[in-house]
Amino acid sequence: MMVITATELKTNIGKYLSLAMTEDVVVTKNGKGIVKLTNIQQDKLAVLDSLVGLIADNRMTPEEAKAGRLIRQ
Repeated sequence: MMVITATELKTNIGKYLSLAMTEDVVVTKNGKGIVKLTNIQQDKLAVLDSLVGLIADNRMTPEEAKAGRLIRQ
């Protein structure tokens, strides 16, 4: 992933549109991320499959979710 400023994007938009076909480009303004350029053809299912197993199977009641607590069963 590449991080650039909004000014850099405006100056070299063609370069970053091409680059976004192979990697994500995050654009910042005043030091904060505002947008991410990504390939529209990216295989979303492959991305989802890569995440399987990274998130534990935890269950929360609505009250626990509001309190920010996690119950492991």
